[in-house]
Amino acid sequence: MDKLKRVLSGRDAEEPSGLSEVIDATSLGWGTRVKGFVACFAIGCLCSLLGSCLLWIPKKGLILFAVFYTLGNIASIGSTLFLMGPMKQLKRMFEPTRLIATIVMLVSI
Repeated sequence: MDKLKRVLSGRDAEEPSGLSEVIDATSLGWGTRVKGFVACFAIGCLCSLLGSCLLWIPKKGLILFAVFYTLGNIASIGSTLFLMGPMKQLKRMFEPTRLIATIVMLVSI
């Protein structure tokens, strides 16, 4: 019905909304998603490994371990955002069956 109104009013070309332009501009192809996942996951694993190695440095080792290990965990979890998308990931993380595990994980980070 809206299309008929646009045609009759002389606006037969569909005007793109701002939201649809943002969605089209930010959507990633499957190849780009996989590359982003691999890169982010590799950075996460590298940070976690580096944090584990820095644990043995005297005096500041524990602080460096905590920082790098936390960044590694966040990057590894964030890598799945590329595959699923942020909203779908958050919805699945906070499902009733996963809620306790998600809360424990976020608190421990």
